[in-house]
Amino acid sequence: MADNSSKKKEIEQLINSEKKYQSFIQRRNELNDLAKVLREERDMINSMHKEIKESMQKAKTERDNFVTKMKEHREKRNKLQEQAKSIIDARRKIKGGVFRNLPLRVEELNADVQMLEYQQETIPMSSRKENELIDKIREKKIEHKEILKKLEKQEHIEIDITDKDRAIDELFKKADEEHEKVKQFYNENQKKHEKYIKLVNELSITISESNKKHEQYIEVKNEAQKNHEKAIEMRSKIISVKEERRNQWKQAKMAIKEQNIKAREAVLDKKKLQEIADQSVDELKKGKKITL
Repeated sequence: MADNSSKKKEIEQLINSEKKYQSFIQRRNELNDLAKVLREERDMINSMHKEIKESMQKAKTERDNFVTKMKEHREKRNKLQEQAKSIIDARRKIKGGVFRNLPLRVEELNADVQMLEYQQETIPMSSRKENELIDKIREKKIEHKEILKKLEKQEHIEIDITDKDRAIDELFKKADEEHEKVKQFYNENQKKHEKYIKLVNELSITISESNKKHEQYIEVKNEAQKNHEKAIEMRSKIISVKEERRNQWKQAKMAIKEQNIKAREAVLDKKKLQEIADQSVDELKKGKKITL
């Protein structure tokens, strides 16, 4: 009975080992399936990196183009403003030579000459006084002529100033137009820059998520490998136990076969037959099959 109990216990241990082996295999497969999902999620996130980087490069290129255009129009604006300032300085210098009272002085000289000529024609006077008057008239006419020249020159200056005023207005107008373009490209540049920064942050987040998925994948994969190693170890034990039981069964079979051969040889020897019978009874008690 003790031998049967031991045999039963051995079979139960073998069954339990088989169950453990299957549980390790099942757990390993579950973990491998989970690792596959994590790897696919990681790869999917990694595939997003390429798209984000392409969008980043596009935004960066567009931003840089807007910066280049902004600089070009800013330089044009600054040049136009410098030209306007230069003309303003030139106008200021020209205005310094303008006498606002010249037309009035011409009228005064005309009136003086006219009055002196009236005196010469209508008032009796000595030759000396008349000569003095004639000299005075001559001086007035010379001054009148010089003032007329200045007035004519001044008219040209005023025309030049008017032209310069128009030029200054036109330059500032163009400078304002260039400044509007500078602001336009600056705003476009800011939009692209904000988009670029947003993509940089998005890329950083996806890289972090990808790293987490990869760490989880490695962790699960290692756990699956541990279960696989335990399954292999358990299978080796099962195979070893089964092999040992098989060898025991073969040895028992050989022993019974030898016993049967001896029994046949001693069948005429009652004494030996009795011994063989006793041995057979013992074998039967041990659960072994007797063949005569």
